[in-house]
Amino acid sequence: MIKDTDAKDALEPAEELPVEEETRATEERGRRGILVRYDPLQRYLSEIRRYQLLSREEERRVAVRYHETHDIEAAYRLVTANLRLVVLIAREYQHAVRTLLDLIQEGNIGLMEAVKNFDPYRGIRFPSYAVWWIRAYIIRYVMNNWRMVKIGTTQAQRKLFFNLQKEKDRLEAEGFIAGPKLLAQRLDVKESEVVEMEQRLAARDLSIDAPVEAGETATMLDFLPSKDATAEEEVASAESRELISQKVKEFGETLTGKDRVIFEGRLMAEEPLTLQQIGDRYGISRERVRQIEERVKKRLKAYLLANVKDVEDAVIDFIR
Repeated sequence: MIKDTDAKDALEPAEELPVEEETRATEERGRRGILVRYDPLQRYLSEIRRYQLLSREEERRVAVRYHETHDIEAAYRLVTANLRLVVLIAREYQHAVRTLLDLIQEGNIGLMEAVKNFDPYRGIRFPSYAVWWIRAYIIRYVMNNWRMVKIGTTQAQRKLFFNLQKEKDRLEAEGFIAGPKLLAQRLDVKESEVVEMEQRLAARDLSIDAPVEAGETATMLDFLPSKDATAEEEVASAESRELISQKVKEFGETLTGKDRVIFEGRLMAEEPLTLQQIGDRYGISRERVRQIEERVKKRLKAYLLANVKDVEDAVIDFIR
C-alpha cells in the first residue's frame, strides 16, 4: 500500500523504478549492436524518463495555474511529471492481470481525473492526492477484468479479493488454521462474505460452448436444462387458462347495471371504452367510473380465488 509519504518520495529525482535498470541495460545492448527483443513496457518506461519531475514549488505553481485558468499545458505538465507514480502503483497489482501496461493505462486515466479535481489550496501535494485516484481506477479495472462474471462489487468484497489469500498465508505462518471465522475477524467482514469469496475465487470461468471433453462435439450447453415448458406444463397451463376464462364468464353473468357495462366494456373488451365514454353514458364523472371499475376488479379477484385452485398469480396478472 502506498502511503502519502511514499507518494511524495516518488517525486524525488533520485528515485528510479525497479524495472528502469533493466530498461537502461536493454538500451545499452541496443547501442552496442546486440539484437534485443522489443519490449513495449521497457519502451514506455524509457519514454516517461524523459519527463522532468516537479519540485514542490514548481508543482504548486503549475497546479494553481491549471486550477485558475484550466490551462491544458499546465495539466499536461502535472500528468507527465507523475507518470512514474502510476507505474509504481500499478506494479502492486500486476499479479492480477496479464499485462502491466493495461494497469498503467487505467492508472493514467485516474491520474488525469486527479488533475481535474485537485485543489492546490488545500495544503497537500498533488501526488498524495493523485495516488487515490490512480489506485481507484486500477482496482476497478482489475475487478472488471478478473473474470467474465464480475466479482467484488462491494467494499467488503474488494477487501477480500485483494487480501484474503495474504491473510490466509499470514495466519498459517503464525500457526493458526485459516478458517472463515478467523479470517472474517482479521479482515473485519462477515463470515458469510469470506465463504462466498473463497467459493467465487476457487471457481474458474467456463464457457458453455466449450466441449465437455477434448475431441468431443458435445458442449456444456447441451446438458443445461431447457427453459421451455414441458408438454405436461403446457397442457396444465392451457387447462388453467380455459378454467379461468370460464369462471370469468360466469362472474360476468352475475353483474348488472353499471358494473356489467364496465366489466364488458372495460375489462373484457379488445378495444376498451374510455372512462369518459362510460361516464357520459351514465351522467357520472370519470373518477366515479374508475371507483366502480376498482370495485368490480376486487369482486372478480375474490370470485376467482374462491372458485379456482392455485390461481392467485394468474388472477393478479389478469386483473392488473
